[in-house]
Amino acid sequence: MSTDFKKYMDEDGMITADVSVMTKPENAPDKITNKDLMKSWFRWWWANEVPHTYDRMLAPSFLFGMMPILKKLYKDDVMRAEAYQRHLMFFNTQAVWGGGTLTGIASSLEEERAKALHEGRVEEAVDVTMINNTKVGLMGPLAGIGDAIDSGTVQYIFIAIFLPWAQSGSGLGAVAPFLFFSTVTFIYGFFFTKMGYNLGRSAAKEIMTGEKMKSIINALGVLGLFMMGIMAGQYVKVSSSLAFTINQKEFIIQEILDKILPGLLPLATVLALYLYFDKKGLKITRGMIYLTVVLVVLALVGIL
Repeated sequence: MSTDFKKYMDEDGMITADVSVMTKPENAPDKITNKDLMKSWFRWWWANEVPHTYDRMLAPSFLFGMMPILKKLYKDDVMRAEAYQRHLMFFNTQAVWGGGTLTGIASSLEEERAKALHEGRVEEAVDVTMINNTKVGLMGPLAGIGDAIDSGTVQYIFIAIFLPWAQSGSGLGAVAPFLFFSTVTFIYGFFFTKMGYNLGRSAAKEIMTGEKMKSIINALGVLGLFMMGIMAGQYVKVSSSLAFTINQKEFIIQEILDKILPGLLPLATVLALYLYFDKKGLKITRGMIYLTVVLVVLALVGIL
């Protein structure tokens, strides 16, 4: 028969469990394995934007990912329901860097709490408030790192690699960046999950301030800039039609520029747009409008 949870609820509808039930032999928590972590990470990764709500944001997805872990740690129905409920609190972060790391950290803290309660060390058990505060405190900073690297660097590397395929008419040029991006981020997302579990709350510090992670982030940044330079030189087409004659000798400006520095005008265009964004903020639509107006005017007067 199903448990009647109403008698365990307070006036706010929150479940309060009797932690003494954890000391029963049949409620001993199981050891969390790599298979369990993979299952939790995959469930979160797969569903992180599916049950998106305004009041809880991604909390239902996070709970969906944590359920295999919580089932192994809390054998008592009421204790497990209490754990489910606390992971339905408001939660919102980036899928890989935030979600992966916090899945591991939350699993580690829940395991530590379950073990202490089973051994009767109630005062030493991780407090539920600490678990919630850890998630809330780290979800923002980790999301900022993840958005900047995944959305701002990694995905554009794959787009740059496969863009020539798309230009040649191959459908793989549109599909391959998505497939490679999903595969790569899934792999290092699981790495973050394992690191979060092994290091606990210190995992976030390792990601944000660790020397190895700094080296990886710097390398990705350099690679991203390199790929952006390649894309600018390859796909930004700006040339000058200006020419004049001196002493019956024709001087074509574009040919002169090509001899001095090939791609100078595309580079100048990209740098001008970058400086605009740097000064005015990332107002992309307005920047593109201004750029279009400037290029049209220069074309009308015969400079471009």
